Amino acid sequence: MTLRWETFLDRVQERGEYDTPQEAERCARVVLALLGAHLVGGVRADLAARLPETLALVLLNPLEAAEPLSPDRFVRATAAWIEGATEATALWDIGAVLSTVAEAAGDDLMQQVLLQLPPGYDILFGRPAAGRRP
Repeated sequence: MTLRWETFLDRVQERGEYDTPQEAERCARVVLALLGAHLVGGVRADLAARLPETLALVLLNPLEAAEPLSPDRFVRATAAWIEGATEATALWDIGAVLSTVAEAAGDDLMQQVLLQLPPGYDILFGRPAAGRRP
């Protein structure tokens, strides 16, 4: 099932507790560009097929990664790419985006995605903890 643009951004906005869809889109673009650098072949293409077209293109044309980033380094890289972000807010942003991606992907594809990523990414695909955004 491919999520529509509005549906995807609405879910990211709700989970990330963002004030505007533009904030949700900015975070989604950064997180997906970084994620896309870690996925290859059919898995990346299959995941892109489940995303709205604009975000699928971000995933398919990723930022260059010299090496796979550990989950901690992924959080730090995200914080560096989002203006004004800290590691705590970047972790929240990642959770809002990747939990929406996981929902769109479904269990079988998510297992394939996680096999391509360094250990520990499963936590990043979980839903953000209940409570207020840091």
